[in-house]
Amino acid sequence: MKKIENTFTVLGFVGKDAQVREFENASVARFSVAVCRGEKDKEGKTQYTSAFISIEAWRKNENKDSFDRIKKGVMLTCEGYFKPEEWTEEDGIVRNRVIMVANKFYETPEKELGEKKEKGK
Repeated sequence: MKKIENTFTVLGFVGKDAQVREFENASVARFSVAVCRGEKDKEGKTQYTSAFISIEAWRKNENKDSFDRIKKGVMLTCEGYFKPEEWTEEDGIVRNRVIMVANKFYETPEKELGEKKEKGK
């Protein structure tokens, strides 16, 4: 049986500065990335739909300075996988959500307006 590993790439703007928690051997940064998709309506006008994706990134403490670039408004590319979470609140209500665990993240290089790909590249 083949092992299937799903990996995803999300590109968007950081919603607010990362919340960083430090532990004995590692640190975690939690932040959100705003993503947007444009679709044309019946009149041909582009309508945009936005969403915030919750991201969690872990680093060993010697590498935690990489979290310094996770600031509001920065365009990041995050690569990783989706992880479901479930918890029960004090009133007994079961809640769940899906977050993205980023194995890798970096500032997205900006493209110039009007820039087109050359054929074959």
